Amino acid sequence: MSSRSPVNGVLLLDKPRGLTSQQAVSRAKRLLNAAKAGHTGTLDPMAEGLLPIGLGEATKYTRFLLHADKTYRASLRLGVTTTTGDAEGEVLLQRPVAVDAGAVAAILPRFLGEQQQMPPMHSALKVDGRPLYSYARAGVTLERQSRTIRIDSLQLIDFKWDIFTIRLSCSKGTYIRVLAEDMGEALGCGAHLVALTREATGGYGLAQAISLQALEALPPRDRQQCLLPSDAFAAALEPCILDATDAASMVRGQQVSRVIREPGFYRLYEANGRFLGVGEASAAGLRAVRLMAADEANATENPLSNPQLNG
Repeated sequence: MSSRSPVNGVLLLDKPRGLTSQQAVSRAKRLLNAAKAGHTGTLDPMAEGLLPIGLGEATKYTRFLLHADKTYRASLRLGVTTTTGDAEGEVLLQRPVAVDAGAVAAILPRFLGEQQQMPPMHSALKVDGRPLYSYARAGVTLERQSRTIRIDSLQLIDFKWDIFTIRLSCSKGTYIRVLAEDMGEALGCGAHLVALTREATGGYGLAQAISLQALEALPPRDRQQCLLPSDAFAAALEPCILDATDAASMVRGQQVSRVIREPGFYRLYEANGRFLGVGEASAAGLRAVRLMAADEANATENPLSNPQLNG
């Protein structure tokens, strides 16, 4: 078996239904022969769609995509509630359905905007180092704190018999299973989630993603060409190009006395366009938050980084 190599970059994966996010990451990591990999937001096994994966140095910047807004397509079955809020749970209650497309469209506006949502017990949210679903499987229900979420858009795109499909854009941390349950109650018959596809996150769309099957079908030497550069996770940040002196100081971990009008995070580049990492600007100057490793780590980076294009 070949040794793991310092593969760096971002893979936009079209995760299939039936795999956990971690299983999908492990398969992609193996196909790319990468030493390190991690994703930027869990998709449940029954969900499919866009799963951005960081490889090597790119794992340092996953936090800048974790908080990005997301777009989903979700299908809900009316008349049935389950233990998990989705099709993988056991049936709790069945009720008659007397709902049409007009009734569904009428309730959608009430779910728009900022609101409180209670995380479900069957979720990957951790308490004392354990995911909530591990407590749920043991028959234990824990007290949870509601969280503020935001739904920016919500539209009905299909209605057939007892199943309707919606498309929504929402903030990080929104549980679509809980939304499905709440919509079912608003319609008076209950509902649960039967299909979920993540279509977009952080400015990237599903059309840009590649499936595991397509990745595997490529010759191993060509697979790295599917990667975006490591700065892709920070693409929403403004670029900041440093001269040679400031770049050298930043790499040594020294704060740079540089005046930047707006405080916040920035993508840092050398004048030749090489990505250095992410820094934070304040009244005191510019300091490094996360930096790329030494030159040998950058040697295998897919050379697509361009601060002018990405900015």
